[in-house]
Amino acid sequence: MVRPGYVLEHWRAVRSDAAQAVREWSENEREFRAAPELMSFSELAWHVAEAGHILTGILLSGETDYRRAGFQEEKQRHAPRLEKGMSLAALAGEMERLTAERCAELAGQSADWWAASVRKWSGEEMTRLEFLTFVVEHELTHRSQMFVCMRLKGMTPPTTRRMRAGK
Repeated sequence: MVRPGYVLEHWRAVRSDAAQAVREWSENEREFRAAPELMSFSELAWHVAEAGHILTGILLSGETDYRRAGFQEEKQRHAPRLEKGMSLAALAGEMERLTAERCAELAGQSADWWAASVRKWSGEEMTRLEFLTFVVEHELTHRSQMFVCMRLKGMTPPTTRRMRAGK
């Protein structure tokens, strides 16, 4: 059985590694793109911070039908108030702060709350815990994109450094 506390700690670790990558990235390279059609490094970092906060805010709001009319507009109500053009160091700090805030809010939920169902915009029914797992998977995708950017610039991602240090 997957426990909410495990998923929350996993999310915190994923976010911490993403924030570390953002801290290490050069301000001069913030608009770097691995390919022209992809988000820039800074856009990826911003998206990670914003999407995780919005999706977990909606989860905490009690919303159960993400397909309903007006849902897209509802998402902006949960958006974090991040300063446009903030430094990458400041954004990294906000990424970690926002995750810590949400983890604390989510950690207080009951087993019944986690087991309740929501309907994702795709129509898929899932429990709130499964939805949180989806949020973490979404973030992992974008963290991986940031790590590819790091590799393309000759940098070693935080997870690789940690793995090498453990050998």
